[in-house]
Amino acid sequence: MFSALKKLPFGKKALAAATCLSILAAPAMADDKVYRLKMAEGWPTNFPIFGDSPRNMAKMAEEMSGGRLKITIDSANKHKAPLAIFDMVKGGQYDMGHTASYYWKGKDPNTLFFTTMPFGMTAPEQYAWFYHGGGMELMQKVYKRHRMLSFPGGNTGIQMGGWFRKEINSLEDLQGLKMRIPGFAGEILAELGAKPTNIATGELYTSLERNTIDALEWVGPSLDLRMGFHKIAPYYYTGWHEPATELQFLINERSWKKLPKDLQEILRVAMRTASYDMYTQSTHASGENWATMKQEYPNIQVKRFPDEVIEAMRAANTKLLKEKAEANPMAKEIIESQAKYLKQVRAWTNIADKQYLDSIAGE
Repeated sequence: MFSALKKLPFGKKALAAATCLSILAAPAMADDKVYRLKMAEGWPTNFPIFGDSPRNMAKMAEEMSGGRLKITIDSANKHKAPLAIFDMVKGGQYDMGHTASYYWKGKDPNTLFFTTMPFGMTAPEQYAWFYHGGGMELMQKVYKRHRMLSFPGGNTGIQMGGWFRKEINSLEDLQGLKMRIPGFAGEILAELGAKPTNIATGELYTSLERNTIDALEWVGPSLDLRMGFHKIAPYYYTGWHEPATELQFLINERSWKKLPKDLQEILRVAMRTASYDMYTQSTHASGENWATMKQEYPNIQVKRFPDEVIEAMRAANTKLLKEKAEANPMAKEIIESQAKYLKQVRAWTNIADKQYLDSIAGE
């Protein structure tokens, strides 16, 4: 190789020599083996935004790895078990899952804290907690005992409080109310006399249409428009329960450890990028779809829960958090971490975002 350099002009000879030396000096790639992972997602085939996040992630991982990391995705239509992804990934049936952590509170009550919490952090605040405030470390601590890893999987931003057939004017209106609402918010409403339940995505419209439930919360205009809930339940309440709904990428620990270090890092970067991309996509779609909803469905009535209902929800939230902290050391550690971080970061959010929005409220 070096003897051929003598035949080149001086400038090209120097460039070629530098290139040869850099190749020889570069560390060898871990290997050229192709690693294949299978992922189960909790959403139907071609489900927008939620389904875009894992596909964007898989595409980035394959491109950044030069084709050495390939991820295939099975939708809920195929695996038929959207509310069993935790078990399928833990058991090794799938290497990965794309779902939401608060679905697994029946498996481990400490998983629900990593999706979002009522009256908690907004999406930017929660991302800051995850990546700079110790949230990631706490999440891995919870999932390690299940031989899995969990990473943020895409944020919807603040979710709406739900679609209701009847207007909520007082606490009495919550008594016996059958509502699809998962996570900690469901526990809060149960404290106030409602009957929360969790229903798979594909069954939501039918359940509302057939009066199996009286109300439901899903996401916001970004995804609610296509679901058609407004055709049945015209009262659209503003949010309190999910101010920063974060989906998750679940990974089987053995599958993770089989990956070379460089592919682990590529996967980590692809997941982080796809998650933030989903947040911006959700924001864009909500603005776009809300404009459509206002124009095409003028009967939709946006409502805020009455003060007495909000106050009762806050009181129930405080009570349940206290009970969980007293009953479980891990829950106590997470709750205290979130509360401490929220107190610090919210002071800045109030000075920055809130004051800005308040100052231009009349425009």
